[in-house]
Amino acid sequence: MSTPSLASLPIRRLTLRDLAACADLSEDRGWPREEHKWGFLLTAGKGYGIDDPDGGGLVTACVVTEYGPQEHPALAAIGMVLVAERHARQGVGRRLMRQVVSGMGATPLTLHATPYGRPLYEELGFKVIGRAEMVSGRFTPGGPEPKVATRAATAEDLSEILRLDEQAFGTDRTHIVTRLPAFADQLRVAEERGRIVGYAAAWPNMETHVVGPLIARDTSVAQALIASLAAHTDRPLRTDIDVRHEELLAWVKERGLAPIAFNAVMAYGITELPGDWSRRFAPVTVAAG
Repeated sequence: MSTPSLASLPIRRLTLRDLAACADLSEDRGWPREEHKWGFLLTAGKGYGIDDPDGGGLVTACVVTEYGPQEHPALAAIGMVLVAERHARQGVGRRLMRQVVSGMGATPLTLHATPYGRPLYEELGFKVIGRAEMVSGRFTPGGPEPKVATRAATAEDLSEILRLDEQAFGTDRTHIVTRLPAFADQLRVAEERGRIVGYAAAWPNMETHVVGPLIARDTSVAQALIASLAAHTDRPLRTDIDVRHEELLAWVKERGLAPIAFNAVMAYGITELPGDWSRRFAPVTVAAG
C-alpha cells in the first residue's frame, strides 16, 4: 500500500490532546518542548496540523490567535509554524499556511518571522512592517531606577488592565488577558496617583521567565515593570522588544540582557498594526502577538 503524498493529507484542528505531539514537533526542530506555551496557545487560539501517515506524530503545525469580535475578528496572529525535519522543504508548510491564510478570509493577519521563514511568508503576500529584538539574560539592577510604583495585580485590576490592553493593541484581547493569571508566574501593574498606567507578566519558559505582554504609558513605566518582575524571580529574563523602543532596549542591555536575534514583524491585509505602538513594548509571545 503506497503512502499518501503530503499534498493530499488532510489538515485538521488541533486540541489539547495534541499537546505532546506539538511539543515533539518543537523538539524535532531543535526548539525547547515549550508544553506550557503550547497549552496556552491551543486554548486561547486555534491549532492546525497534518498527521504523519506513517504514525510519526505531526508533519506540520501552527496556531492562529484571533482578536476582536468572534464573528468578525479584527486581527489574527499566526505562530508556532513548524515542519518536521524529515518532511522539510517538501512544500507541506507552504500548503498549511496557504490554507490558514485562505480560511481567515478578509481578517488582517500578523506574525513574527525568522530570517529562515520570511521568504515563505513573503511568497504568500505578507509584508514586513517592523522588527522586534529578542534579548535575554540575568537582570542586574543599577543606576537611577524609575520612580514608578509597582505591585502585584489583583482581580479588581482586571477591568483597567483590559482597558489599557485594548488601547495599546487596538482590539479586544479579553481571552488572552484573562488567561494570564493562570499562565504567568507574575502579573504586575504600575500605578501613578492610584491609576494603573501599565501592566506586565512574566511566564515560565524552560529556564527563563519571559516578560510579556509589556504595556506601559511610557519608557519609565516599562522600566519599572521589568525591574519589579526581575526582583521577584531568580531566573534569567527573556523578552522581545519592538526596536522602535530604543531607550528601553539600551536600558535592558546595560542591565545584563544580551541581544539574541531579530524577528521581522509581518502583516497581511494591513500596512500597520492597530492600536498605539508607543505603549506596546513586548508581546505576550511572538507566537500570539
